[in-house]
Amino acid sequence: MTDTRIENIVIIGSGPAAWTAAVYAARANLHPVVVEGLPIGTELPGGQLMLTTEIENFPGFPEAITGPELMERMKTQAVRYGTRVVSDLVTGLDATTRPFVLSTKYGEPITAHTVVIATGAAAKWIGLPNELRLAQTGGGVSACAVCDGAIPFYRNKVLGVVGGGDTAMEEAMYLTKFGSEVLLIHRRDSFRASKVMANRVLTHPKIRVLWNARVSQVFGDQEITGVELTDTITGETRVQELGGLFVAIGHAPNTGFLGAQIDLTEHGYVKVASWRTATNVDGIFAAGDVIDDYYRQAITSAGTGCMAALEAERWLTHHGLS
Repeated sequence: MTDTRIENIVIIGSGPAAWTAAVYAARANLHPVVVEGLPIGTELPGGQLMLTTEIENFPGFPEAITGPELMERMKTQAVRYGTRVVSDLVTGLDATTRPFVLSTKYGEPITAHTVVIATGAAAKWIGLPNELRLAQTGGGVSACAVCDGAIPFYRNKVLGVVGGGDTAMEEAMYLTKFGSEVLLIHRRDSFRASKVMANRVLTHPKIRVLWNARVSQVFGDQEITGVELTDTITGETRVQELGGLFVAIGHAPNTGFLGAQIDLTEHGYVKVASWRTATNVDGIFAAGDVIDDYYRQAITSAGTGCMAALEAERWLTHHGLS
């Protein structure tokens, strides 16, 4: 190791939680380092908001703001107060030694007294090329109805939701406020969702369920025009016109690099103390969507980022390290 400098706090990630933690840590003169990650497939530094064109529900932006612009502003604010940014990918975290050691893909290992895990959760996609392209360009494909469904683009259109769990039910119900009709596309003949949520969907006058159907193509150039549906029993295909498509088949928390050192929930999210961001390892904290499988909003992620930075600062003070 050529660099023996021990950082006060290293923040892993580059979404709302990470940059908020950085702002708070920097203003507390902790000289934080943010390892912002690298592009991997559809995942970009900046997290899920990099696929969001218009954000209308983040406080302080009455005229709305794009996801990439919001992330860039947060990053600029953090850097202004002294945050150092490393464009690399954390591939491992050794939590058994003090200080902690973070391995990176291209650079030297980084040592730190405290760590904030803010690596988020990646939306699961169907995997169709045009689906991903339209999601990245704001063409009417999204993985979050609460984030995007209220923007004018989706108003009074036939909207599709893919999935069969509680999240898909919630997304479909939410979209009834804006779309003319909501088509719930499910590859089976019954839902995985709870009976309460399923009954709400099945009895809603604006929701129609398309059973035994999977999306096999997404059509549209600048914006989505429809999808090809393949019958999962007969194999027959048909075209369904749509003005928007919401993929609600789950999220995968980005925790693979942690190994078995940090306690995770049964769904793979980092487990933290109630109303805190502390993990099972003293000095390691977590924030944002990597701990949250319920809200998954930019504002809640930012809130937990603030909490993690404050907890890290107090931990460092308590141990005489700041």
